Amino acid sequence: MHPENKERLRRTVAYLKSVGLWDRLSLIKPRKATVQEVALVHKEQYISSVEQICAQGGGHLDADTVVSGRSYEVAMFAVGGLLEACDAVIRGDIMNCFCLVRPPGHHAMPDRGMGFCLFNNIAIAAKYLQKKHNIKRIAIIDWDVHHGNGTQYVFWTDPSVFYFSIHRYPFYPGTGAAEDRGGGDGEGTTLNIPFTGWEERETIVAKFEEAVRGAVTDFAPEFVLVSAGFDAYERDPIGGLGLKIEDYRRLTDVVCEMAEKTAKNRLISTIEGGYSLEGLPLMVTQHIEGLLSASSKQKTE
Repeated sequence: MHPENKERLRRTVAYLKSVGLWDRLSLIKPRKATVQEVALVHKEQYISSVEQICAQGGGHLDADTVVSGRSYEVAMFAVGGLLEACDAVIRGDIMNCFCLVRPPGHHAMPDRGMGFCLFNNIAIAAKYLQKKHNIKRIAIIDWDVHHGNGTQYVFWTDPSVFYFSIHRYPFYPGTGAAEDRGGGDGEGTTLNIPFTGWEERETIVAKFEEAVRGAVTDFAPEFVLVSAGFDAYERDPIGGLGLKIEDYRRLTDVVCEMAEKTAKNRLISTIEGGYSLEGLPLMVTQHIEGLLSASSKQKTE
C-alpha cells in the first residue's frame, strides 16, 4: 500500500508495450553500482547501515521511507542503471536516455535516506560524470512536485553543477525557497522557483521554460540531468501542482532544446515521484516521445 511501489514501473512498462513505444527504444541493461561509486555522494557508514537493515529483513529509514529485504540490492541497481546510461551517452551509443528505475533519489542526503529515497541517483550520476568522464559543467533540472533537498545540499557550494527546481512550496520537505541560491563558490548556481499550488498551469510551464532558456542555458552545461518527477500532475494522490499530462511533453521539449544548444544533446533523465498509477504511464510516454523526437531530429540534420 506504500505509494512508492513496484506497480508504478510495472504499469508503465505494460503501457509502453501496449502502444508500441517499447519496441522503438534501445534498452540498457543496468548493473549493480559499487559502494565506491555510491560513496561519491553518500557516507560509507550510511551505505553499510542500509545494507544491514535490509539484510535483517527490512524496516524504516524514516517515517516515510520503508525498505524490504531486497531494497539495498535494488537501490544499487538503480544507481548503476544511471551510470550505465552515462557511459552509453558519453560513448555516443545513444544521445539521451530515460531511466525507469526505483527507488527514487533526490531527497536522499549523504548520511540518511528520506522521502522514499535511499541513494541520490541523480547526484551520484553527476559526480560520476565529473570523475570518470571529466565533464566540467552539469545542469540538474528537477520538475518533481517536491523540492530535491538532497540534490541541492550535495551541490550547494559546487560552482560546476547548476541545480534548478520547480516545486510546490511550502510543502514536503520544507526546502526550496526562492532566495536559496547556493553558497560559497556555488552562490548563484542554485535556482528555485516555488509555486503555492494556486497558480495557473500555463504560468508554471512558462516560468519553467523561461528559466531553462535563460539562466540554465547561460550556464552552458556540457551534460544535462533531469530529475523527472511526475507528481505535479493534477490528479496525483500525494502531490499535485495542476499540471496536465501533455505538459510533460513541453517540459521535455524545452530541456532537449537547451541540451542541443550547449551539451551536444547529451541528456539523461530518471524518474523520481509520480504516484497516479493511471496517469504515470501517460506522462512517461509524453516524456519519452519528446526524447525520441529530439534524437530523431539530430539524426536527420
